[in-house]
Amino acid sequence: MKFGKVERPEVIDFSLPDTHPNTTIVLNSKKYKMKQQNVYIGCAKWNKSDLKGFYPQGIQDELQYYSSQFNSIELNATFYKSYSADQFLRWKYKTPKDFKFFPKLTQEISHWKRLEGVQDSVNDFLFQVQHLGEKLGTIFLQLNENFGPDNFKRVENFVNSWPKEIKLAIEVRHPNWFSDKNFSNEYTTLLRDNNITNIIVDTAGRRDMLHMNLTSNEAFIRYVGSNHFSDYDRLDNWVLRLKKWKELGLQNIHFFIHQNLEKESVSLASHFTKKINENLGFSLKIPDLKKESNQMTLF
Repeated sequence: MKFGKVERPEVIDFSLPDTHPNTTIVLNSKKYKMKQQNVYIGCAKWNKSDLKGFYPQGIQDELQYYSSQFNSIELNATFYKSYSADQFLRWKYKTPKDFKFFPKLTQEISHWKRLEGVQDSVNDFLFQVQHLGEKLGTIFLQLNENFGPDNFKRVENFVNSWPKEIKLAIEVRHPNWFSDKNFSNEYTTLLRDNNITNIIVDTAGRRDMLHMNLTSNEAFIRYVGSNHFSDYDRLDNWVLRLKKWKELGLQNIHFFIHQNLEKESVSLASHFTKKINENLGFSLKIPDLKKESNQMTLF
């Protein structure tokens, strides 16, 4: 994932901003109280060409092996291509019962039609992905970087027409969504009122997207490593922040790990999972690393 890539990550201030006051209000809200806390950690893809050095020799079914090591996948493939109901069923039956897919809405909806006249496309997408059954995680919408707050009415109409029983998260990228306080307040109020998740992106070149403003009881975080040793320290900082949010009442952590160049995503995920277990009291499986991958190869 090249979004937010910088040439010199060592000069970036990677510290996490303070928690937004609205996050504390949301996490303390009684309407979000649940009996079970959920943590899902994964990568964005499962193919061998992206996760180099991850698969043992002789592995025939990449998804089957991937899902034995991770409990989720950020399903970016659905952004680029429409898949049949049969394909979703095959993915469902290949994976363990506690595995979840977090599919991305198609580029036709978000980038080509820019949320206008998309109801049929949305209905088709939802029909297909619901064949994942209980393995369907939060669906997410990523809007184009040139999709600014002047398009707020389109977002509002889209949110209001979204089926309330299906979890949705939205990622906006245009800088004005974050820099203009009025736009930001209007947007986050819309999400909060409709229980839509406000995606957080942690990438070197766009620190403004670390808004720390949760609008539902879900922290959906897209982490983009810079192929730099600081990637691990950044993850450690996230563990501490998520621990604080968990103490405030956070129930759902969905954390997906990318890199500008996908060299060490699995190593980063393994490190992060271990730290989450140690600090937040979970017992997630730590992804296995091939011995030759244990040595850092970030540069």
